[in-house]
Amino acid sequence: MHSGSSLNRAAGGLLAAVLACALVPSPSAATVSAVSKVHGPLSPLLVQLQKEEVRSQSPTRQAELLGLAPEGAGSLLRREGRVVVSVRFDHGALARRGEVEEAGGRVVSASRAHQSATVAIGPARLRALAEVPGVASVRPLRTPLLFAANCEGGSVSSEGVAQLHADAARTQFGVDGSGITVGVLSDSYARDTGAATDAAEDVESADLPGSANECSGQTTPVNVIEDLSEPGSDEGRAMLQIVHDMAPGANLSFATAFESEEGFAKNIEKLASAGADVIVDDVAWFEEPFFQDGPIAVAVNEVASEGVTYLSAAGNDNLFDAVENEIASWEAPAFRDSGGCPDAIEKLSGFNGTHCMDFDPGSGVDETFGITVQAGETLTIDLQWAEPWEEVDTDLDAVILSGAGKILTGSTEGNTGPTGTQRPLEILQWVNSGATKTVQLAINRFVGGNPRLKSILLQNGGGVSAVEYPRSSGGDVVGPSIFGHAGAAAAIAVGAVPFNDNGEPEPYSSRGPVAHYFEPVEGPVAAGPLSTPEVLSKPEIAATDCGATTFFAFLSGGVWRFCGTSAAAPHAAGAVALMREAAPTAGADLLRESLVGTAAPVGEFGPCAVGGGLVETVAAVEAAREEIAPGDAEVCAAAAVGPAPPNPGGGGGPAPIVLSPGESPPVAPDTLILRHPRKVVLIRAARARVVFRFGSSQSGVTFLCKVDRSAFRACGARTVRRLASGRHALKVKARNSSGLVDATPAVFRFRVVSAG
Repeated sequence: MHSGSSLNRAAGGLLAAVLACALVPSPSAATVSAVSKVHGPLSPLLVQLQKEEVRSQSPTRQAELLGLAPEGAGSLLRREGRVVVSVRFDHGALARRGEVEEAGGRVVSASRAHQSATVAIGPARLRALAEVPGVASVRPLRTPLLFAANCEGGSVSSEGVAQLHADAARTQFGVDGSGITVGVLSDSYARDTGAATDAAEDVESADLPGSANECSGQTTPVNVIEDLSEPGSDEGRAMLQIVHDMAPGANLSFATAFESEEGFAKNIEKLASAGADVIVDDVAWFEEPFFQDGPIAVAVNEVASEGVTYLSAAGNDNLFDAVENEIASWEAPAFRDSGGCPDAIEKLSGFNGTHCMDFDPGSGVDETFGITVQAGETLTIDLQWAEPWEEVDTDLDAVILSGAGKILTGSTEGNTGPTGTQRPLEILQWVNSGATKTVQLAINRFVGGNPRLKSILLQNGGGVSAVEYPRSSGGDVVGPSIFGHAGAAAAIAVGAVPFNDNGEPEPYSSRGPVAHYFEPVEGPVAAGPLSTPEVLSKPEIAATDCGATTFFAFLSGGVWRFCGTSAAAPHAAGAVALMREAAPTAGADLLRESLVGTAAPVGEFGPCAVGGGLVETVAAVEAAREEIAPGDAEVCAAAAVGPAPPNPGGGGGPAPIVLSPGESPPVAPDTLILRHPRKVVLIRAARARVVFRFGSSQSGVTFLCKVDRSAFRACGARTVRRLASGRHALKVKARNSSGLVDATPAVFRFRVVSAG
């Protein structure tokens, strides 16, 4: 439609030039013959352009004489003073490159399949180009229409705009993020001097807002609150491009998260103080705690309590072994003292070398944990245990040994006492400079108790191909790798789904859940234990990654593609900006529920991989506008994640829940549908609003609902759905506090019929 309109306008201009020819000096007479039928390789317009009385004029005057727009969409496409033309050959397109260049042309690209070439050439050499053997036709190329790409996201637009239906939401609801401010936290904004584009160029191409952006409503520049003080990759600028693609009318802010953990937390608060309605980040510090909210998470929770929607990249740390086990982490409910250590550790002076972790969750004893590291890769292990910051009474050390038992590296921080780190943390790295090797992790208890402990392989999705214990068993948990502030209750952790495949998440997208055992870190005084562990369903949502940008992070097929949950998070943030504009009275909780509860299934993957599913912007905006929460999504809660055991001499923790002698095991609940619509629902609108209410034979249950062919998802005891015409079936099953689910869901079948 837009192309046709432009061509009509161009034709109108040409006709105007023809009608006015008698009023101008003779050069304009050339325009009269521009409408005549010309037989030959050169198009009529090029026949006129190559004439001396036209080509000798300025480009602006040439356009006037030819009845064309002088610049912008529809104007002659030019490169370095030359016009760009499309040349069609009857044969030998690629073989004629030398002859085209001899004629004065510069080949921009060529296609054997289409027997064509794009050529930049001076107007005076057009006739020579047409005379090259094999040339069938030569026509001008116009500056293309970039309506969606130019003023709705810039010269390069991420495919996530279409995949998440942000373009449809903008059209349907008339929103573009105007009046909403999105703040981004990453490494840097304008510190990469070697990037393919810089920030100023991104503004000029409308890929970022700013004074040089010629698009209406996009002239407010990015508010850079603090940039990195040293060179960076400008990943923050790439994230801002994605937000701008999704919500081109939104105001944008940036602050670095790379200066320090404390600086990260402060910049969260600064962005909120500067008016950010939505904040998104893609940074995690190794030192952020696994088992409680640290300073960054506290800042996240604080700004969220003030109404900010906060999103964070879930992480790129998931790993698979050869048989598809998720092996990125290992967690034990307690330190199991093997009563010994490998010989190399027992011989170390100054070590308590007879107290190493027993990694075997069964009846055996295993003093090491095998990890297979691929050739040329760096192994990174983040080991933490369940004691609160500032009250660390257990000192664990970690060592990596070769297959022959030789110590390769280790981390032996002093964690306890007034001169210790007071952080339950050891970080190890080892570079495998040779062939693939299986190394052995050993964990030694220097002093203290038997706290819960967990290690995560922070491999950015690769480099480790196998571990010795690849599956959860005996109370040990293997797999979940989301940690830090992405695991905060108020943060929306975002997983990644490739831009060209809605059926599965990226293999590296980190999995949940997250479990907290202590109150948040509020200062220099240790936080107390939670009365019961807080198991948080993570991630909450998934969004697009590997979409196109102008410069970041790698070239693929001539396109710069930005992959990882770092790219997914700003896509989701852009969707929230559209939601906030469309539903200005919706509270933060409703926005979150609408985003998560309307998400589309991602194949057969569950909430531990994709949360509620892939962002569905149209449905999310509609739910927020109508202020109808679509119900909670199905939760991610690994069965083996449980209470931390008592920790004599350590940070403690709540005691496990056990059955009393003679107590009967729990049974699954029965499910009831207490309220439902009529069997036939008549509608005059596009969709019917139907209300259900559920009950159970047990108290304290939650419910899982399935409508038609969708997956079972968590829903409330009162659930509202909006359904189109057709036959529908709702299934619901109750789940009790022990995790037992009704094996026979209650079912209600009905029809929605249009009365119009």
